[in-house]
Amino acid sequence: MNPRNTLKLSDHAETTTVESVPLLDVGRGNQPLRQQFLAAFEQILDSGRFVGGPFCQQLEEKVACVSQAKYAVGCASGSDALLLALMAIDIQPGDRVICPSFTFFATASAIDRLGAVPVFADILPGTFNLDPEHVESLITPKTKAIIPVHLFGQCANMDAMMELSAKYGVQIIEDCAQSIGASWKGQGSGSIGDIGCFSFYPTKNLGGMGDGGMLTTNDPQLADRIRLLANHGMRPRYYHSEVGINSRLDSIQAAMLGIKMEHVESYSTRRQENAANYDSLFAASELDYMVTLPEKDPNCGHVWNQYTIRINHDSISRDVVRQQLGEKKIGSEIYYPVPLHQQECFKKLGYNTGDLPHTEAAAASVLSLPIFPELTLAEQRYTVQSLVTILQSASDSNRRAA
Repeated sequence: MNPRNTLKLSDHAETTTVESVPLLDVGRGNQPLRQQFLAAFEQILDSGRFVGGPFCQQLEEKVACVSQAKYAVGCASGSDALLLALMAIDIQPGDRVICPSFTFFATASAIDRLGAVPVFADILPGTFNLDPEHVESLITPKTKAIIPVHLFGQCANMDAMMELSAKYGVQIIEDCAQSIGASWKGQGSGSIGDIGCFSFYPTKNLGGMGDGGMLTTNDPQLADRIRLLANHGMRPRYYHSEVGINSRLDSIQAAMLGIKMEHVESYSTRRQENAANYDSLFAASELDYMVTLPEKDPNCGHVWNQYTIRINHDSISRDVVRQQLGEKKIGSEIYYPVPLHQQECFKKLGYNTGDLPHTEAAAASVLSLPIFPELTLAEQRYTVQSLVTILQSASDSNRRAA
């Protein structure tokens, strides 16, 4: 049955014992795999191979397969993946790279670290992903690349991105930090542009036990150069053809991630089910005028790293809603409260309030709710019921004041 047609917010049967809901429960997700993790750790401990080795190679092969890319190269973090991608396509000081302002800091910091100029484009208000028309308006002869971020687990419009690439000769780096297993018209995220960049930070859909990252590409020369740059530009040992960085994936992270890779499809399925449950519960709550639910692009296989709503209530702010959810012991988060073009460190770029209206509106209204795979329906009901209570109370107070 479709949960959208069967769930009722008024059904309290499963909510009687729920007293709190975490935003993310890493321990709950890892517990079933505990013995496999320990066995893999002992194997690495006994081997003494802590950097590189067979576990890293196996994980690269698995990520390439899931992403439908020909090559994958491990690195130390998702942030490093972005930096390595820009280095691999020869981004130079003064080059311009277009990216969203509504994203995590690492997307733009990688550009800035190389002396290039981040050029911030606005988003589509429904999907929170890059607006292709605004991106095109920003392209100049100095534009060398575009970084579409597949935010919250949903791919940006990659047809439009690749058309811009062909039209203007710019390269496309996919920021896939939140989108492992996602797809655009059936093609895996990370296999469409020139390079895909993944993060394995513990909060991601495929989360490790620390930092870790991966780059994917269909170009053998790019794959080889990325591997060289991630290892100090060194080949053979102690001979350096380029100035690279030290960004190698360690064996322990690769082993743990390899174990979880076997379940990444089921993790995505559970997140999709949870998103459908939320849609149904919110529909039953009749909160349409107070809350905007996330929009799913029909071209995208969405893997729901986040379920991000907007608070549209005139009588209560998003921040107060979040505070009151916290008082009910319900986890939530704001991704992201301050757009990058308004961050202190990027004042040098000369952006003003109002330059990216959809980005700024999103930053002021978004709120992400728990959606991790192990989340129960009872916890979802409690979350939505609590939010309904908060918003209705604000409405009642507003009517009384009027």
